[in-house]
Amino acid sequence: MSEAFSITELGSGVRFNCLPNQSVLRAMEHAGGNCVPVGCRGGGCGLCKVQVLRGEYQCGPMSSKHVSESALACGEVLACRIYPRSDLTIERRTPKATVVTQQQIQ
Repeated sequence: MSEAFSITELGSGVRFNCLPNQSVLRAMEHAGGNCVPVGCRGGGCGLCKVQVLRGEYQCGPMSSKHVSESALACGEVLACRIYPRSDLTIERRTPKATVVTQQQIQ
């Protein structure tokens, strides 16, 4: 049986276990957590963006629209597309709000 790693979301303090072959988002859902928003679960929507503050992980494919190369180099990733290789500390990233002006509405 594979060793489970401990994942901690810093902002909420939520902690859950994740297997090496399981995405962080799936592990969170399996544990009944909701510290990271859930969207498409396939790396395309960007809703589950997190910053990895500590630990090692492997990445699956992610949309470059939501995670640029420079963001990836700084540890910004999608929780649905990362797989732990050690215990991780992550922090939820709030998606940038879109400002809609009155002129755009008309």
